[in-house]
Amino acid sequence: MKYRIGLLIACLVLSVGLGLTLSKSGSGDSAKAANGDKKILIGLSMDDIRNPRWHKDRDTLIARAAELGAEVSVQVANSNDTKQIQDIQSLITQEVDVMVIIPHDGAAMAKGVELAHEAGIPTVSYDRLITGTDKLDLYVTFDNVKVGELQATYLVNALKDVPNPKIVRLLGSKSDNNAFLFKEGQDNILMPLVEAGKLEIIHEDWCDSWQGSIAKQVVNAAITKHGKNFHGILSSADVLSSGASKALEEEGLSGKIVLTGQDADLVACQRIVQGTQDQTVYKPIPKLAEMAAEMAYNLATGKPVIVPSGIENGAGTVPMKMAEIVSVTKDNMMETIIADGFHSKEDVYSTSGN
Repeated sequence: MKYRIGLLIACLVLSVGLGLTLSKSGSGDSAKAANGDKKILIGLSMDDIRNPRWHKDRDTLIARAAELGAEVSVQVANSNDTKQIQDIQSLITQEVDVMVIIPHDGAAMAKGVELAHEAGIPTVSYDRLITGTDKLDLYVTFDNVKVGELQATYLVNALKDVPNPKIVRLLGSKSDNNAFLFKEGQDNILMPLVEAGKLEIIHEDWCDSWQGSIAKQVVNAAITKHGKNFHGILSSADVLSSGASKALEEEGLSGKIVLTGQDADLVACQRIVQGTQDQTVYKPIPKLAEMAAEMAYNLATGKPVIVPSGIENGAGTVPMKMAEIVSVTKDNMMETIIADGFHSKEDVYSTSGN
């Protein structure tokens, strides 16, 4: 038997402040008794794993779940919404105790949440928000508006001595709600300067499914239309920066155009120390994955989950918890990426980075 989650507003102590407490309608012991001796089974429905970043999410979540005594069943949709719904149905058939979903399309996966809810399975939206359903139980993520603000702030500061700076902007995938949050954060910094005539966005476009090849096409189109007389590329993610970097290399512009990113992909960190990319946003993925595993386990076993805030998803307020982020350049690579063991010094300072 599975239990539907109830949402309570609670005044937390020990300097936690006002927060939201999630708990199942039943004690942890009763939830465990209902499961018998069966191990807690977490269903993990992933959009895609072509980006190496997602390997870290998956592997860390599985490892932390194992430490808690749980197992994880993983399904990968290869950026196909129909397949992801089928994957969720498969996990429901496996009688998972809780569902963690990394959606390809946040709106399309509302159906998956509804299916899980009908089966009595609580759902956690991971990193990307699932929209348009009031049945979503929890959202774990990073501060994605702040990601965009950090990217744009770095770019603006890097170009502060350039008269009339011109930039190209690589936006993310329209199917991912995070892409709009990144843009919102970027706009918070950029638009006042654009409106004051102190900065010009000469070209921008969305990159479907976060494909680096599309990012390369966007940069190629910008160069074809406007020439090489621009100063920065605000790239919303490192996977897009890879495509931009290839376009710049073909035009003899490597290291001459300020280039941002996010995710701290290994190749992006290599480009940063080599001087062909300038910045990334480090999101401590292991911390997020561990947090998600712990919260999912607590939901499955009837233990309370305490979160500090909520977010609107178009159908209601979803309880949300965010992990910290930091802007990374070659100047703080050692005390962030390397010190955390996210990548090794040997790997980052190798001769790769294409």
